[in-house]
Amino acid sequence: MTPEFSRPFRAHDVGTHTRQQMIEAGPPERAALADRFYLLDLERLTAALELRREAAGIRVTGQIHASGNQPCVTTAEPVPFLITEPVNLLLTPHVPEGSEIELADADLDAEPLTGDIIDMGEIAAQALALALDPYPRKKGARVPGVLTEEEARLANSPFAGLKKD
Repeated sequence: MTPEFSRPFRAHDVGTHTRQQMIEAGPPERAALADRFYLLDLERLTAALELRREAAGIRVTGQIHASGNQPCVTTAEPVPFLITEPVNLLLTPHVPEGSEIELADADLDAEPLTGDIIDMGEIAAQALALALDPYPRKKGARVPGVLTEEEARLANSPFAGLKKD
């Protein structure tokens, strides 16, 4: 299956010098990504990424920028989002079974590099998915019968019985 937002880059073209990639999702790609991530709309998705070969693999760093609207989990009304998310990913060549690879703490976001193609668009799309609020809520949205954290705290207060409505 081809990703909705594909920007292939050949891994063998990445050297020890940093390669910069600026990518932007077009209207059809943004609409497809909005469907994939259950968004009401995706107004913008851009990424400024750098690729550099290291001993452990290919490092992809940079930032994504995105804006759009998610549905509120209680009312389905639009909840706007504006995201600037850093990307720091290490793509490692296939490690033979039984072998180990030592990673630094900064390399916790590591994925296997299979083949010669790095899909920069899919990297940006996955960074977007991780940055989205999993439970977007419109300010003031209420679920009938469910207390807010503040209401629950006040209801459990030893002075709750003294309060007159």
